[in-house]
Amino acid sequence: MWKLNESMLGGNEERADGFLDDESDGFCSLSPMQRVYGFAACLVAGLVCMILSLIVFAKPIKFAALFTFGNVLAVGSTAFLIGPRQQIGMMFDPVRVYATSIYLGCVVIALIFALWVQFELYPFCSENGFWTDGAFVGH
Repeated sequence: MWKLNESMLGGNEERADGFLDDESDGFCSLSPMQRVYGFAACLVAGLVCMILSLIVFAKPIKFAALFTFGNVLAVGSTAFLIGPRQQIGMMFDPVRVYATSIYLGCVVIALIFALWVQFELYPFCSENGFWTDGAFVGH
């Protein structure tokens, strides 16, 4: 935690503030306050997308898009604080690689199942009179 505070407050850093590599000549050099604002904006946007995905749960395509985009924004928000290279390095650290794999797998599985429900189950339900114009109609 103290390293994070030191880097945000302008402490000595051994590497350049590049976007993905050290030779980028400060392509994405942000001030500490800009980093905090970027982190907060991405985190809030991600949380809003995830909450909206719960609201549109009955529409699988919208749910899948909002849920996936919200997760990417929320996880990617910390890249503003520590940098994208270090973020990816920490995610695939040998201690965290299993958790990262399970998390990414669950996001992908949610996306696949939401698309599968849209393309397989909705036509079946609408042909049999269970689902009409977005409203459930029982027999």
